[in-house]
Amino acid sequence: MHPLRPPQQHEEIAAYLRDEIFAGRIPAGEPLPSEADLCKQFNSSRGPVRQALSTLRAEGLISAGRGRRSLVLSNTRTESFEEILSNTAWITNMGKAPGQVLEFFGRAPLPEPAADALRVARDTQAVLVRRTRTADGAPLLCESLYFHPSLEEELATLDPARDSIHRHLSTCGISCNNLSRRLNVRAATAAQAEALRIAAGTPVIQVQMTVFDHAGQPVEFAVQTYRADTLTIGLHNVRGHASPLWFEIDS
Repeated sequence: MHPLRPPQQHEEIAAYLRDEIFAGRIPAGEPLPSEADLCKQFNSSRGPVRQALSTLRAEGLISAGRGRRSLVLSNTRTESFEEILSNTAWITNMGKAPGQVLEFFGRAPLPEPAADALRVARDTQAVLVRRTRTADGAPLLCESLYFHPSLEEELATLDPARDSIHRHLSTCGISCNNLSRRLNVRAATAAQAEALRIAAGTPVIQVQMTVFDHAGQPVEFAVQTYRADTLTIGLHNVRGHASPLWFEIDS
């Protein structure tokens, strides 16, 4: 759900059922409320209810139903788009207090991967936010956020120590609608090791993320480096739906 617009009814219903599942109030193997009960509870027609159930099926949380009430398949939580986009939202939804150590905010030349992802010439100047993110005061990841050069004016009024970056962009009319992530395992550099309080050379999980607007234009390129000992990665797969996870062998 977008952080600034009211949720649509099918999103409200899906969020309610998700919370019931994750909290264990509807355990794995138990049926969901009937469509009729959900329609009554949310004063809804069957359309939004069925759209909500379809969302949960695509996430791998519930069975297909096929003429009977859907069963809960798993109570393992899934990530919302907002949690993927914003580490603040993700850390908060993990039940921890988000924090940051801001290391740099300003214009800087784009490194090659960022320039290529943002579709601009290499060494173009653009806004960079570099910081270490914490959860309950403990370092969790280092992130470098590179923004498209066309957004320099919108970001000029940003206070990264206080403001939510993506909420700020949204108030400026910049809507983040799609993203793509690439995960690799790397050895921590000296700077990353110091920030994350680990030994240099320790394996870390590096995520490169490109964020696009509704028109498919790149908005942001992020490099996020996580402590591997604090992170578990999981994925639900459903027959008939393409998996968002892929593997390839580096040459």
